[in-house]
Amino acid sequence: MDYKIIDAHAHLWLKQDAVVDGKEIRTLTGGKSIFLGEVRQMMPPYMVDGANTAEIFLANMDYAQVSGAVITQEYIDGNQNDYLLEVAAKYPNRFLVCGLAEFRKPGYLETVKTLHEKGFRAVKVPAQRLLLPEGRIYLTCDEMMKTFKFMEEKGMILSIDLADGAKQVKEMEVVIAECPNLKIAIGHFAMVTRADWQEQVKLARHKNVMIESGGITWLFHPEFYPYNGAVWAIKEAAELVGMEKLMWGSDYPRTMSVITYRMSYDFVQKSNLLTEDEKAIFLGRNAEAFYGFKNLPELPYILSMVE
Repeated sequence: MDYKIIDAHAHLWLKQDAVVDGKEIRTLTGGKSIFLGEVRQMMPPYMVDGANTAEIFLANMDYAQVSGAVITQEYIDGNQNDYLLEVAAKYPNRFLVCGLAEFRKPGYLETVKTLHEKGFRAVKVPAQRLLLPEGRIYLTCDEMMKTFKFMEEKGMILSIDLADGAKQVKEMEVVIAECPNLKIAIGHFAMVTRADWQEQVKLARHKNVMIESGGITWLFHPEFYPYNGAVWAIKEAAELVGMEKLMWGSDYPRTMSVITYRMSYDFVQKSNLLTEDEKAIFLGRNAEAFYGFKNLPELPYILSMVE
C-alpha cells in the first residue's frame, strides 16, 4: 500500500459503568456487559477482564496494518476522559482522543473549556442520546451554540453521532452556518440503513464537514461479510458529496464480537466496486488530513499461521 490506514471511530475503556435512559451498563467478564437490562457480548470473549485497553487495540492495529485511530466516546461506556489522556500521552503518534462532557445536563460549556485546557483536541457529542424522555436537548440551544463557537475558536474538532435519519439535520445546518470553521465528523455513516440517511450525508457538502463509517458493519450485519451493501452505500454517499468527504471507521471493539479487526476494512480493500485511489482516500488519506495525524508508523504485513 502507498497509504496509511486510519480508523476514524474506535472506543477504549478500562471498565464500563454508566446509566442511559435509567438503565445501567456495566462490565462483566468474558467480554460481556450488562447493557440496558440484558447481558450482551460487548466485545470479543478473550477480553476476559472487560478492560478494553490501548495495548490490546494496538496489537490489533499492528496486525491489521492500521497506523492510527481516533478514539471517540459514548455515554454507554461511561466517561473515559482520564484514561484517554493517559493513552494520548503514551502513544501520541497513534491516537487522537475525544473528550466527553455531560451534554444531557447544563454546565457542559465549562467542562469543554476544561477539556481544552487539559489538551483534548476533539470533543464527542453523542447527540442521539439528547432526545431525552423528559425533553429534547437541541443542538441549537444557547449553551450548545456557545460550546461549538468556543471549539471553533480553539480549533477543536467536533465528533458527533446523530439520531436516525433527518431528526437533527436542520439543527446541524444551523450549527454549520454559525460555525463555518468548526471541523465536524459525523459518525455511524449517517446511520445508513435507516430512512433518510442521505440527509445526514448531504451535510458534508459543507467544506468543514466529514462523514465517518464507524459502525457500518454493525448496520449491515444482517447481510454480513463481505458487506456488498455497505460498499454500495459508500458509493452512493460519494455520489452525493464526493469520496474526499468520507472516512473509514471500525467502531472497535463492539463490532469485533462477530468479525476480526482486519475484516472491518478489508471488505473495502477487496471490493471491485471501488478504484484503488478511492480505497486509499477512504481508508486513510482523508482522515490523515482532516485529523492532522503526524509521524504515523509504517506497518509490515504479518503472515498468519494459516497462510
